[in-house]
Amino acid sequence: MDTVWAVDQVESHFVKFLLVKYMSESTSSYNPRSAEKQTQQYWEDNRSFEVSENDSRAKFYCLAMFPYPSGQLHMGHVRTYTLGDVIARFQRLQGKNVLQPMGWDAFGLPAENAAIKHKVPPAKWTMSNIDHMKKQLKSLGFSYDWSRELYTCDPEYYRWEQWFFTRMFAKGLVYKKAAFVNWDPVDQTVLANEQVIDGRGWRSNALVERKELSQWFLKITDYAEELLDKLDDLEGWPEKIKTMQRNWIGRSEGLEFTFPFEEAGLDSGISVYTTRPDTLMGATYIAVASQHPIAKAAAKNNAVLAEFLEQCSKVKVAEADMAKMEKLGMDTGYSAKHPITGEQVPVWVANFVLMEYGSGAVMAVPAHDQRDYDFAQKYGLSIKQVVTPKAGSDEECNVDVEAYVSKQGILINSDQFDGLNFKEAFDAVSDLLTERDLGERQTKYRLRDWGVSRQRYWGCPIPIINCDGCGPVAVPEADLPVELPTDIEFEGIGSPIKDMPEWYETTCPKCGGDANRETDTFDTFMESSWYYARFASSKQDQSMLDDRAKYWTSVDHYVGGEEHAILHLLYARFFHKVMRDEGLVESDEPFTKLLSLGMVLKDGVKMSKSAGAAGDPQHLIDLYGADAVRMAMMFAAPPEQSFEWSENGVESSSRWLRTRLWDSVMSCLEHSDQEPVEHSKLDDKQKELRRLVHEIIKKAEDDYGRRLRFNTVISSVMTLMNHIDKFDTKTPIDWRVVREALTAIVLVMSPITPHICRDLWQKLSGMSIEEARWLEVDEAALELTSVEMIVQVNGKLRGKFQVNPETSRDEIEDIAKNVDNVGKFMEGKTVRKVIVVPNKLVNFVVS
Repeated sequence: MDTVWAVDQVESHFVKFLLVKYMSESTSSYNPRSAEKQTQQYWEDNRSFEVSENDSRAKFYCLAMFPYPSGQLHMGHVRTYTLGDVIARFQRLQGKNVLQPMGWDAFGLPAENAAIKHKVPPAKWTMSNIDHMKKQLKSLGFSYDWSRELYTCDPEYYRWEQWFFTRMFAKGLVYKKAAFVNWDPVDQTVLANEQVIDGRGWRSNALVERKELSQWFLKITDYAEELLDKLDDLEGWPEKIKTMQRNWIGRSEGLEFTFPFEEAGLDSGISVYTTRPDTLMGATYIAVASQHPIAKAAAKNNAVLAEFLEQCSKVKVAEADMAKMEKLGMDTGYSAKHPITGEQVPVWVANFVLMEYGSGAVMAVPAHDQRDYDFAQKYGLSIKQVVTPKAGSDEECNVDVEAYVSKQGILINSDQFDGLNFKEAFDAVSDLLTERDLGERQTKYRLRDWGVSRQRYWGCPIPIINCDGCGPVAVPEADLPVELPTDIEFEGIGSPIKDMPEWYETTCPKCGGDANRETDTFDTFMESSWYYARFASSKQDQSMLDDRAKYWTSVDHYVGGEEHAILHLLYARFFHKVMRDEGLVESDEPFTKLLSLGMVLKDGVKMSKSAGAAGDPQHLIDLYGADAVRMAMMFAAPPEQSFEWSENGVESSSRWLRTRLWDSVMSCLEHSDQEPVEHSKLDDKQKELRRLVHEIIKKAEDDYGRRLRFNTVISSVMTLMNHIDKFDTKTPIDWRVVREALTAIVLVMSPITPHICRDLWQKLSGMSIEEARWLEVDEAALELTSVEMIVQVNGKLRGKFQVNPETSRDEIEDIAKNVDNVGKFMEGKTVRKVIVVPNKLVNFVVS
């Protein structure tokens, strides 16, 4: 311990030495550490970013996805929250009433892991991390309304989540059923697919089992159609994200039908669903899941098959993994009847069929499905082609090599259906099976109901009381919240509340008899599915939401990582629609506009706490200041692109802010006054600089508001600063033009670098930048005083010249002929043609 302390002391003194050395060697009078601290204190003392609903301005709700309190920020956080802050600050400059809150997604498994490692209760660990990370966020100068701060492990927050769950329970949107899960026998908990690595628990390394447990579900599928259809209305969402959601919801038109089956005492038939009823005549086997009743019946007298089913219960079942893993199967020895021909169709168990998807059985048509084809080839099952390309088609079809999966062909080997195309065969087969009472057309969704039960401790308790007589009973509103005990000893094996009868033993609200509280906790996606609305109803203790939520929602601009493109956004959309139906909000969607970010990488690895490449920004903030960190991050790449992070950009940004921006303004203040610039009285040189200024104001407004290209805002400002450096200031009017240019730069940069710009704006205007508004573009200033034209001879560049855009064509020709280096290419030759492209080029065609 002493050695570690000594090393920490040495490192701390070394950083301070570097910092003092850095500042002492600086030629600028600007000290970011002291200046930023003073500015942040001003914002806090004056509550500069607290807002209310009683405001005549147009509202703008800007929100970045709130963080998990892992203990320290990483550069991914810095990017996300700086982008959100830039948007919020720009919208304030547009004169809007801007809400930008911040809170903490505080429940979850990482806190339990930390509790085991550090031997501290998860609640204490979490709150300590929140305190530290909040200081880091404040040091970056984010314009948050901290009066609305929330953390999801606060009983006053999850009380209303529990209340909402009981409302959904009463509406029939909640149910409990047995479901297959990944079960870690050592940690005694359900694992998400992502937490199973090579068939083992990510923490215990124990072989994971497929176990059937009773789980609570929310009927998100009741909203599947609206969740899909309303995506078309989300014009402010990236098309890529909408496509991902469409695919996840996965609406399909198909046929659900039955293969008659009368063996092993199971006479209900084998139900399957297919989107390709046109290929039914090519079905050569049926594949069922290892948990299917037919598979279990067949295994009773087949030890080899029973062992195979056991093996299937210990595999990871994420769909992405299913697609890549080896396809394995065994014959059950049973057969079903083909519903049209009456032929016997063998029934196989296959590891690629999941009981939780559909009926747990699929019709296998190997000639027209590649997965079925590979399986049939492996086990010597028959392959019957029933679709072939149309005459004259250039499609290739050779079922001796691979499956023919196109829907563009016509049917063959299909008896009465021969010659039909996909649509005709779809209708004919569907109609026939419907007439025989063996099937019906159905619209199905890939989306499954949301399983919200977790056997972990650090989560919101599910507000249900289990009674032997009454069944599951919702906890009455008067008894909410059901608080999670926080003063516990956490060993990490199972959940401690399952061993706390003093907590879970209770009485039934209906019959008054002995009963037990539900000891499962909610999936943490529950908390993040409605937090945006609770921010809008901050500190409300009488209801989940109030009319303030109707004022602020939907969120005008939501900012976050692309990894949340499906589940979090989908669950939040579902919650919002249920809240709408309960009268809590009025809009249909929670997020009007979405900015989905690329990743911040270091050596090709995502910078995050869990990835072990956290990249804590604190040392950069201490050394160079928050503005430099923010500027470097915004300059690195457009928001949606991933990029490799380099700290060199922070040093460069710091140098530019101190020695270019700050020093230029300080010099200008010594030589200029605040008299306005009169454009009509300027000379061409002054007008040209002023034109560049107002072009950049106009472009930056578009880059901030529509294009979200903050890197080009910075590059444009740097270009303008280069022109200012080259501008020859001789007269008071020259200095006024420069002062206007620097004033524009300060305001344009203020959303990105708010601390230094606040100081400079005060010095330039004598006013507070918090009250400033975006600069108006002077259209007169945008008029060109001169343009550069190139001169070509027979299409080859030979010179350039500057000319007033109002100059006549004849004058332009004369000027072009006399440009240095042009005459020698025309000497002794006849000009056949002169091409003049206004404000661009002159081309002499000679021979």
